[in-house]
Amino acid sequence: MTGLSCFKSYDIRGRVGENLDEGIAYRIGRAFARVMVPERADPVVLGRDIRDSSPMLKDALARGLVDEGVEVLDIGLCGTEEMYFATDHLGAGGGLMVTASHNPIGDNGVKLIGPGARPISREDGLQAMHDLAAADDFGPPRGTRGRVRAADPRAAYVERVLSFAPPAALPQAKVLVNAGNGAAGPTFDAIAAALEAGGAPLVFERLHHDPDGRFPNGIPNPLLPENRPVTGNAVRAAGADMGVAWDGDFDRCFLFDAAGDFVDGEYIVGLLAAAVLDQEPGSRIVHDPRIVWNTRRIVAEKGGEAVVSKTGHALIKATMREVDAAYGGEMSAHHYFRAFMYCDSGMIPWLLVLAHMARTGRSLSDLVGEMRARHPSSGEINYRLSDPEAAVAAVEAAFAGGGEVDRLDGLSVEFSDWRFNLRQSNTEPVVRLNVETLGDRALLEERTAAIGAVLKRYS
Repeated sequence: MTGLSCFKSYDIRGRVGENLDEGIAYRIGRAFARVMVPERADPVVLGRDIRDSSPMLKDALARGLVDEGVEVLDIGLCGTEEMYFATDHLGAGGGLMVTASHNPIGDNGVKLIGPGARPISREDGLQAMHDLAAADDFGPPRGTRGRVRAADPRAAYVERVLSFAPPAALPQAKVLVNAGNGAAGPTFDAIAAALEAGGAPLVFERLHHDPDGRFPNGIPNPLLPENRPVTGNAVRAAGADMGVAWDGDFDRCFLFDAAGDFVDGEYIVGLLAAAVLDQEPGSRIVHDPRIVWNTRRIVAEKGGEAVVSKTGHALIKATMREVDAAYGGEMSAHHYFRAFMYCDSGMIPWLLVLAHMARTGRSLSDLVGEMRARHPSSGEINYRLSDPEAAVAAVEAAFAGGGEVDRLDGLSVEFSDWRFNLRQSNTEPVVRLNVETLGDRALLEERTAAIGAVLKRYS
């Protein structure tokens, strides 16, 4: 997209004061109203995260919506998934969430959805919104202005979350939770109160729990290796059975076992696939193509059907709807549930994992240890290269011979005992490598190093 650089493929992200400001947010509000609720008949849900710039941007969006004659349901400080839920639960014509999640502190953005919490792509209306906002030719406010009304769907949201793992299904366990001073704290407290009221035998230790837009303990992004020790160390110090850490808008959660070790995303996908299939036997499970063998094995053993999809939230959600999948997972820690509007949640996964631990009588360390031994993987390794296309072609020439090649999402090559996926970034000169083997860590290390050596020639 050209004109307003804050418009991306599926959302809006920018540097506050540079390519995203109060005026642009106002224009986005008016454009959203014209594209998504042209008849002004349905309300629009609006929420925000804890960043210092979020209240200002939220108010500007609200003014734009109101000037177009739209009723705004303001749900205040919340997580992105609460905005998803509220949009569907309240029968709104769409929803907007002011958040930059785990981006640098000077950034912010807007996540946008349509009725029923469906994602909005360029083709579905985002391009039209961009064009209207860029032109800035709205004219005066519509004759009948809308209004802003406070709404609080949190109790209904908590009830929906706990429907996936009722208190009686949970084990006796101590859980260390790290909200990273993002938006997760108040919502978690509401869930914890409902769990206690329901008799769940859980004990929680809280870390960096209070929302603080200055992020005094750093931007919450537990996916980065350098950010993991603070949670892992706290898990060990507390003697916890599991650790949970969230990003800023808590649409992703990250798990740590009792030893404080980070659990890689592909193994969480496998755990959640098993948990969902125990509840809904025979269901379809959607996964991304980066690391697949562990998920495929578990789904087959549980009698489900594994379906591969291109990476990305809109693509995963579309595939889930197409095949009526009960669950979809990405190794990047986005987990989607049919019974949650096909949307991603950072609160449902850790509860489902606890319920799975109770059902199997096994610790998280034990469950993950088995998967790591049977299906070791490299994790995603990023290479910043001068010529990504040439690098991918060189890897294919060197390593694809005799393998089964698939190009659904990047280059995937599968052999009898090892497999790799190599994908180019859509936005930067980076390629992302994932390698896996069948129980052979030495082969994993050798193949990962060999492919990496080829890629580094193009750095």
